[in-house]
Amino acid sequence: MKKLLTLLLLTLCLAGFSQTKSLKNSPALVDGSPESAGMSAERLARMDQIFQQAVNNKDVPGVAAIVIRNGKIVYYKSFGMADNPANRPMKKDDIFRIASMSKAITSTAVMMLWEEGKFQLDDPISKYIPEFKNPTLIKSFTFTDTSYTTEPAKSEITIRQLLTHTSGLGYGEIDGDERFKAIYKKAGITDLFTTEPVTIGESVRKLAKLPLHHNPGEKFTYSEGLDVLGYFIEVVSGMSFSDFLKKRLFEPLGMQDTYFYLPDSKSARLVAVQRPGKTGEWERYPVTFYDPNYPITGAKTFYSGGAGLSSTARDYATFLQMYLNGGELGGKRILSRPTINAILSNQTDTLLGNPQRSDSFYGLAFGVQTAVGAASGGSGSEGTFTWGGYFNTSYFADPKEKVIGVIMKQTQSTKGDNLSSVFRQMIYQSIDD
Repeated sequence: MKKLLTLLLLTLCLAGFSQTKSLKNSPALVDGSPESAGMSAERLARMDQIFQQAVNNKDVPGVAAIVIRNGKIVYYKSFGMADNPANRPMKKDDIFRIASMSKAITSTAVMMLWEEGKFQLDDPISKYIPEFKNPTLIKSFTFTDTSYTTEPAKSEITIRQLLTHTSGLGYGEIDGDERFKAIYKKAGITDLFTTEPVTIGESVRKLAKLPLHHNPGEKFTYSEGLDVLGYFIEVVSGMSFSDFLKKRLFEPLGMQDTYFYLPDSKSARLVAVQRPGKTGEWERYPVTFYDPNYPITGAKTFYSGGAGLSSTARDYATFLQMYLNGGELGGKRILSRPTINAILSNQTDTLLGNPQRSDSFYGLAFGVQTAVGAASGGSGSEGTFTWGGYFNTSYFADPKEKVIGVIMKQTQSTKGDNLSSVFRQMIYQSIDD
């Protein structure tokens, strides 16, 4: 009897960690001719010359790109080098550090738990991470010794504000305010990624005690809010953030090459971060405030929800296809269609300008294009959602045209690289239906 109860409890636990079946059963991404998806093969081929010319001109060392329409892969190629010093050519299935492209994945995981009734979006985060209780604002700051005084904030930070970058938190080393760069550094906050033996919980609990840029909800300030939510997922789910993503999102979607830290068997597929050298040749980017080798070396303990994942163009396109399908892929329901609609709705109101005049707003996971942005041409329909990453990766997905584009590079300190914009332009001029 005892063994039977144990087995039943185990079964219930495993059921709680799996995605539900869907009435829909959209196929996984498959290769298809451009014509079968309403696109011109001749026009799509124009991208070959553009990408190769960018490599020849040394605008980029290498690039991989994928285009999906109506669930079919109509373009998937690579150009140039993955690692010039090692003389390693780029392959289309190479693995890239996707940095802030991690944010949409983290937001999706948050909303999966929200759908289970674990919390409300307007709950204060201090309900789950007590260190965030009684937030403060900077009252005065002294640059000579980085000392400061504070005053109480008007309200607590909510989960919704963490999702929408309106919490008032900053971003440390890449913050636009020098005061917060100094404060975060002095407090030992880990920004973006690390090879050091640090956990996300340790960093977030330190961050919780620091002053905010502004009162929660008053402004849009790009921040470490998604790192906070990575730790929040651990608290609410009882799993490590890495395990949660693997078991609840990556495995159900068949995203076999997406990790915080790459297994040894796949480390050779990681593309080097490169920059132009003094002689004009490409060289590996050195260690600065972070170590570019973080996904394959070091302690491998820091699961950054805002910037820590590595992935392939195809894996990320698979994730975006789930969104275009209304939250389902392969018969597995990740999110409901109404939840997808909420994620893609305007959550920042007028904080990014008048929505009637601005080219975009921010939802619960993405930047979303308005009619004004669509009218500018070459960037997609109204409702197209998009974002990018620190190493010059980017993506977009257009629900109206059923188009996805993912372009992957690994560069820093480059000039003249406009491939992400031209990539979109070339996709839309290829539509032929």
